[in-house]
Amino acid sequence: MEKIKIELKWAMIFIGMTLLWMVLEKMVGLHSTHIDMHMYLTNLYAIPAILIYVLALKDKKKQYYKGEMTYKQGFLSGLIITVIVTLFAPLTQWIISTIITPEYFPNVIAHSVETGYHSSLEEAEAYFNLNSYILQATVG
Repeated sequence: MEKIKIELKWAMIFIGMTLLWMVLEKMVGLHSTHIDMHMYLTNLYAIPAILIYVLALKDKKKQYYKGEMTYKQGFLSGLIITVIVTLFAPLTQWIISTIITPEYFPNVIAHSVETGYHSSLEEAEAYFNLNSYILQATVG
């Protein structure tokens, strides 16, 4: 466990950032009044996500490898963080969808049908639901 202590710490930071990002999206109305902008602005999430990985690898290099880290060691460290985040993805998505923003699915379903993104309510409901998003969060 000592070998992956840094990765575990940064995976938890990544998960925390993800939850905070969803709170921010909800607060600015991307899950309700400005849902039409959600699919564009949600991509800004990549900026703090990448930053966290960069900081994690710098931390691993400095603290664990004493300033000298090979590409392979960095890749493995990033992979470990990704595996941990992936293992927690179902729980993270459940927290987002049931606690932080339970109104998101009804809102995005209505919006996707209104705009023609999905041709029917059933099609939209099949895509925008907790099980679908848990699967997408885990695979993604």
